[in-house]
Amino acid sequence: LRFSDSTVKGAKINEYLLEKSRVSHQDLGERNFHIFYYMFAGMSVTDKEMYGVLDPLMYRYINQTYGGDVQAAYWKEKYQGVCNALDMVGFQEQEQVDMQTILAGILSLGNVAFEPQETGGVTVTLCSRGWLEAVAGQFGVQEEALLNCLVCTASVTRGESIQRLHTQQQAEDARDSIARMVYGRVFGWIVRKINELLALTVMPDVELKEIGILDIFGFENFAVNHFEQMCINLANEQLQYFFNHHIFLMEQTEYELEGISWDTITFNNNKPILEMFLTKPMGIFSLLDEQSGFPRATDATFVEKLNSNFKVHKNYERWRSRAPGFTIVHYAGKVQYTASGFLEKNRDALPGAIRTLFINSVTPLLSVLFTATISRTGTLIPHLKSSVTPMEEEKFRSSRKQSVGAQFRHSLVVLMEKMYSANPHFVRCIKPNGNKQADEVDRKMILDQLRYNGLLETIRIRRDGFSWRPSFQDFTRRFGILLFKPDLPLTMESCLSILQNTSLTDWKCGKYRLFFKYWHQEQLLKIVDRVDTAALMIQKNYKTFQERRRYRELLQHLRDQEKKAIQEQEAKNEEQTEEAEIKVQPSLPAPVPKPRKRLPQSRTMPEGSSSQPPVPRPRSKLCMLTPFDNPLTSDKGSLPEVHVAAQRKESRHRATLRWFKETQVRKVIANGNFPTWLHGMISRREAEDLLSEKPQGCFMIRISQTREGYTLTYRGETCCRHYMIDMQPNGRYVILGEDRAHVSLTNLLQYHKTVGIKPYMETLTEPCGQRREWEPDYQELKFLTQTLSLEDEERGEDSMKSEDQKDVSVTMAELCVPAHNIHTEEVKLSPTLKRIQAKKQKSTKPWSTDGRETGKNVELDAGRALPRLYPSIRLAMKAIQNVEKISYHSPLHSVNSEEEPHKQ
Repeated sequence: LRFSDSTVKGAKINEYLLEKSRVSHQDLGERNFHIFYYMFAGMSVTDKEMYGVLDPLMYRYINQTYGGDVQAAYWKEKYQGVCNALDMVGFQEQEQVDMQTILAGILSLGNVAFEPQETGGVTVTLCSRGWLEAVAGQFGVQEEALLNCLVCTASVTRGESIQRLHTQQQAEDARDSIARMVYGRVFGWIVRKINELLALTVMPDVELKEIGILDIFGFENFAVNHFEQMCINLANEQLQYFFNHHIFLMEQTEYELEGISWDTITFNNNKPILEMFLTKPMGIFSLLDEQSGFPRATDATFVEKLNSNFKVHKNYERWRSRAPGFTIVHYAGKVQYTASGFLEKNRDALPGAIRTLFINSVTPLLSVLFTATISRTGTLIPHLKSSVTPMEEEKFRSSRKQSVGAQFRHSLVVLMEKMYSANPHFVRCIKPNGNKQADEVDRKMILDQLRYNGLLETIRIRRDGFSWRPSFQDFTRRFGILLFKPDLPLTMESCLSILQNTSLTDWKCGKYRLFFKYWHQEQLLKIVDRVDTAALMIQKNYKTFQERRRYRELLQHLRDQEKKAIQEQEAKNEEQTEEAEIKVQPSLPAPVPKPRKRLPQSRTMPEGSSSQPPVPRPRSKLCMLTPFDNPLTSDKGSLPEVHVAAQRKESRHRATLRWFKETQVRKVIANGNFPTWLHGMISRREAEDLLSEKPQGCFMIRISQTREGYTLTYRGETCCRHYMIDMQPNGRYVILGEDRAHVSLTNLLQYHKTVGIKPYMETLTEPCGQRREWEPDYQELKFLTQTLSLEDEERGEDSMKSEDQKDVSVTMAELCVPAHNIHTEEVKLSPTLKRIQAKKQKSTKPWSTDGRETGKNVELDAGRALPRLYPSIRLAMKAIQNVEKISYHSPLHSVNSEEEPHKQ
């Protein structure tokens, strides 16, 4: 992941090892790659017929097994997620069709069986002829040419072509090799295509920061271990060596630089194991490449070479059994490797003419895959297609082909270079059990993973070494309170004074930092807690004393005030008594003034006061500014700036209309009508006014005024929201902020009628109609009907009269009727628009396959991308189904079905 200013600017994926052998062979309890099961569960009946996919129990490459209904439902959901991810990233529809057709061809290729001929050589069995025909159609090649690649090998010697017939085992090996190679190249193409679509969007001179995530297999030790397990365990050995170097050796170096005297930590150095694998010319991989170059070499001769070269090596053990194999003592334990298939997997050879055959395929994707070359690390490097002759093909195989082991070694070198130049962090994942169940702990499995990951060794090193190493400044700031001195200097002397007041032992003082064991920090924190507790006790007692003294002062003050108030009241009572004793003459009452009458005020405006200007209409309260709509500016600027801005706006307006006319109008118009939810190029204010009186959930789609795209305006509970609809390079529509792509605007609206739009998760209910049926909102789009009429006239149709030209714009309003009124209003259409509607209905009329044999009528959408040789695939599938019906009802099938339980 590449970042700039805390924003992701691009990404790149690297592949290091693909277990291609899983395509043609799975051990007990294993499955093939997930995508095959996703296809079986997620494809519709139409898609299965189009790609040539039948019942999963018929395919040998998945061991003729399949999951239950619950598992199939999960796979169906995952298949939809994969297809949506391809749309979101930007894969074209035809590319996706070609990719799935090739994957279906890989499955069909596994069902091609061979039988020996009396004249020598082998041929395809009669029952699998249909599968061979299906593979040829799915790969886009000729059936006879594909058969020749499977049953014989052609080579050119001194200008003469020599053919060597295959045995049955060689033909089956060639078949499986083709399947593995095709799958590996499809996988590499997907990775490279994703990298192209997620390429950097910044200038080359901008400095970017990178975060690399390495997701690699853990150490593997199964009941039967093959070539793939050896490569995976070698990668883990290399990573463990890097971990040792990064964690242990670098720590020792730091201790030495700090001048600390300590005993060197011992750990299991696995460098001898790496040298045994990677040393040239006598390493295991070098010997494997050497034996792979000999035509008559076998797995047994390869094991004999290993036994003779590593018989005294402490990490190598030879087998006592007759089966070819050997044992390697890895850092995590002993692993027994079965050498069967090592040479074949390392060669990864293709039949002689298969590359030329696939380059000339009518399926563009397959041609691109085999026109490409393979880099030293095994990645795909595509280039332009070119014709390849047999002699050039032979030269390519002999001079540029690298073994799988060599590619893996180069990829390890590149990986280590990246890791040594970065700042790594290690995340170890532990599986609690092998059943994928909650609240279940398998102690042995967890202990094995801790040992395989090197965590037990890490824990020992952490216990023996100094895991906590604070600097003098950090230690003094955190624990200076233990000296009870203010303004403590941040020096080494202060740190030593602090530690002398404690009872800690076994710590070390370096030149710039202190070194502690892992338990020292906990002990220091306990001492600080005791000091904090004492400080709290002192504060509590001091505050208690202060509050008690304040309480006594307040109490005494209240008593003094009460005493004073009593004395004042007594004095006042005495004065009143004295005044009562004095006889005073009565006086006349004072006159009460008469209230004055309030004078009336004038309601007229005073002279010279200006009248208030009319209050401008406020902006609609239904507006909510969101990042999904066009920006609004209130600063108009000077007159020349306003003129330039107006010209720029008009230019964008014309460009958007041109974009809509050239790329969108045919997709939006249905049966000669614009849908009721399309409101043309109206402003945001106009859209809000239209929705102001509508119920919640009402919506419309309008053409953006400043860009090539659409905006979805939604009537929320208290306001309107505007969501930008982006159009992907592959023609898919996506609401910004959503993670799902749609093939059309109609599909987008139907989806969000049931699934809410992020982030408010509000669903659409009903479209907003036009203001008036006779005056549609999309005034700018009226010219489209006139343009369509002119196109019909150029095709030689009947021209319209001059008085009918006016009817075109008038009938445009009549096209704005809802979908359920289309047929009732059809009589009002002008002749030209009727012809347009008839043509549209004719072009969108679904065409169906002939379902007489299967009893089903499977329809395919017009304009949909199809496999290049779809008719051939369809005929081959029918032939296969007919053969299966015959074999199912034959007596031989009944006998086999009775014997099958005994075999199981």
